[in-house]
Amino acid sequence: MITLISSIISILIMTEFVLGNFVYGFIALVNCNDWLRKQKVSLADGILTALAVCRIVLLWTILINWYATMYNPALYSLRIVIRVAWTVSNHFSNWLATSLSIFYLFKIANFSSLIFLHLKWRVKSVVLMMMLGTAVILFFQVAVLSIDETIQTSEYERNITEKTKLRDILHLSNMTLLTLTNFIPFTMSLISFLLLIFFLWKHLRKMQLNGKRSQDPSTKVHIKAMQTVISFLFLFATYMLTVILTIWNSNELQKELVQRLFQALAITYPSIHSFILIWTNRKLTQTFLSFLWQPRCWLKVKGTR
Repeated sequence: MITLISSIISILIMTEFVLGNFVYGFIALVNCNDWLRKQKVSLADGILTALAVCRIVLLWTILINWYATMYNPALYSLRIVIRVAWTVSNHFSNWLATSLSIFYLFKIANFSSLIFLHLKWRVKSVVLMMMLGTAVILFFQVAVLSIDETIQTSEYERNITEKTKLRDILHLSNMTLLTLTNFIPFTMSLISFLLLIFFLWKHLRKMQLNGKRSQDPSTKVHIKAMQTVISFLFLFATYMLTVILTIWNSNELQKELVQRLFQALAITYPSIHSFILIWTNRKLTQTFLSFLWQPRCWLKVKGTR
């Protein structure tokens, strides 16, 4: 029974990996092609393209880590490289997703607050400064992680079991930094989306008071936006919970089945979120549907010959 569950989880991980890479590759290709054709790129498309590239790297690091822990323990010597690659890709993945949520908040919502209006007019600078500021935090995080992983790898290779105070401090600092650097962007995304949901709820209520029904095109757009926000928050919360449990419950992760389950949950968020990104972008939706229809049209033309 355990073997069957492990096989199902492994198939799920591979399926999510393939789908995620395909969709993010599609997003990056469409936006890069549009960029080359128009010789300019919007802020939203720039964030989406960077997010797609980071998510592809993140999916690969999750897959390699899964393969190394489950099937090839000899790759333990590459643990530092894998962890650093995951930390960097996860960092930019979270912060770019947060930047996208902040961008949509300023683009859709319209509050009377002077601070909000000031930031709304300078959203590009807000996003740029936020990404540069978090890059400094990432530098210190990678430094602490590298030292911690180097000590652990050295002790593993020499089969040293005794603990030292320095090792404990470094390991605790590493786990705390990982938790904070995942929790802060999640909190910012949550606040942004709660504000957006509040604005959309007020807007929908106002439209209904003005006699507009749910079939009205503008109402449908706002309902779709709310559904998208809720879906993203649910996926992000699941991923955050998985990451935090992985960081602070390493002993439980020694069990193979638990480890596979956590890795399957970790890869679910970036994979499914790729489809949400396409669904909320009209250009990507139309291009994706056109791409899916091409084989059918080709087969139909071939059948008429």
